[in-house]
Amino acid sequence: MHLAVAARTDVGRIRKGNEDTLHASANSYRGLFIVADGMGGHAAGEVASEMSVEIVTSDLGDLNDLEAPDAHERVTRALRDANRAVYERTRIERDKLGMGSTVSALLLSDTRYIVGHVGDSRIYMARDGHLTQLTRDHSLVQEHVDAGLLTAEQARRHPQSNVITRCIGMADEIEPDVFDGVARIGDSFLLASDGLTGMVEDRRIQQLLMSRATPARIVDALIQEANNNGGNDNITAVVVRVLAQEATTSEHEITPIPPARTHG
Repeated sequence: MHLAVAARTDVGRIRKGNEDTLHASANSYRGLFIVADGMGGHAAGEVASEMSVEIVTSDLGDLNDLEAPDAHERVTRALRDANRAVYERTRIERDKLGMGSTVSALLLSDTRYIVGHVGDSRIYMARDGHLTQLTRDHSLVQEHVDAGLLTAEQARRHPQSNVITRCIGMADEIEPDVFDGVARIGDSFLLASDGLTGMVEDRRIQQLLMSRATPARIVDALIQEANNNGGNDNITAVVVRVLAQEATTSEHEITPIPPARTHG
């Protein structure tokens, strides 16, 4: 297995603190990547996202066989463990009341992926010229889109676009989305908080992920564009590309990032 990876989080242009937390690690069997977007006052969101990432990472650290019979259950259990810990802390500490976090986790080998998801941080996959949003937002506007009351573009700009219906710490029990799929050489994955996806359109995300630029340059470009478009929230991006064993990423083989479209 050979993965090219880049990960970065940015406070954005409006917020004073960063409540996003990320994780990116890999061994010879699989990579583990997580984006968590915390919420809650008095830095409680930062606490929730950090707790969530720490617990999920600990629970899944030795999950190397993505085709193991209990792989799905282990991912589900990890997210429920994180939920229970955050929820219990909101009950014990008064200043943590109402804190919570999204979690989108990707386990990836060169043949398979497993996704565990709660909230509205997203995971995309770029393959054969197409961009697919693997996760479904647990949000109020997504429910309206599903009901045919809003278009996807209207949902992006809706004043309640940040209202989520499911997150870590919201209740004593949660039902995470856990699913798997086939991974192929050449696939690119993006994990992102809504501070990115709310500021950068999917067609631009597709353009960048489908380029042959390094993951590091793609991450930098995505964060820069989110900031240029307003930077209203914390911005987190993890880009992972599945490479052939013999692949190299020397600069002379990397094509430039395509320019952003200009308007007006």
